[in-house]
Amino acid sequence: MKRATPRRVEIEARAKLNLGLAVGPGRADGYHEIATVFQSITLADTLVAARTRRGFRLRVRHEDASVRRHAPRGRRVLVPHGDQNLVLRAARRYAERAGIAGGASFLLVKRIPARAGLGGGSADAAAAIAAMAALYRPRIGPAGRRAIGAEIGSDVPFALLGGTAVGLGRGERLRRVGLAKPFRAIVAVPGWRISTARAYDQISRTKYGLTGWPAKLRFAQSLGRERVTVSRALRLGNTFESVMGSRLGDFHSLCERLRAAGAGQVRLTGSGSAVFGILTPSIPAEQVVGRFAGSEPLYLARSARVGLKLRLVP
Repeated sequence: MKRATPRRVEIEARAKLNLGLAVGPGRADGYHEIATVFQSITLADTLVAARTRRGFRLRVRHEDASVRRHAPRGRRVLVPHGDQNLVLRAARRYAERAGIAGGASFLLVKRIPARAGLGGGSADAAAAIAAMAALYRPRIGPAGRRAIGAEIGSDVPFALLGGTAVGLGRGERLRRVGLAKPFRAIVAVPGWRISTARAYDQISRTKYGLTGWPAKLRFAQSLGRERVTVSRALRLGNTFESVMGSRLGDFHSLCERLRAAGAGQVRLTGSGSAVFGILTPSIPAEQVVGRFAGSEPLYLARSARVGLKLRLVP
């Protein structure tokens, strides 16, 4: 017997870290080739969706999930509430592809810092696609949903897949890999932001790292033949760390302060500006937080095996 479609769905949409991220040459479509190791973490937004007869509506509520709230007021980067929000774009695109006549009402509880390299917008878009799939159940499988997600943004397919994965192409070609051991991380998000478009332009103009691209690509492709450790993934580096421009000094300062507090293997995620460090099992997270010198908000997270966690309400 066919199951009844749910009246409402609640989805935990999880942030990601790029444990490693190498940028390669530009492509004819305007993107760059990349090789990255994606990792879902437990820092998450919540998307609540309900069916409506027609149209799409979105409300956004911001919640502070940081464990350090010493940042000056007014620095938070807000997400758009209207048609530019990726939730609405993804829901509409999915409805068009699936031939869905009905609509949806969304409430987005935003906890992942925006424009920080943590993939919050992509996670929200993935949650909207998953919500529409759960509410209407069209005949579109996981591969089809990821293809629709790739039309919204390069990180959306991974947000739909979740866990640990090697991403190639512009990030949409994914291969799930096993994580050798779960880990904890501390994430610091400065008040300043890096323009992703400008960073890519700087890479193109300076040709930074492109001579080493074939070796980095081969290294990324080799991952997954056995379970991946965080240390091995971090060996891929992050090309964006060398095109920080006027923020290079601020970036190095943040990295050093995280290390001094007890975090290890500190790395930029995405194009920034968020910086994360791995916490060893022997060090209490509260100790690292207490030792950190700086006003940046801090977030504690664990590695996660899935990117989206759904709860259906009949």
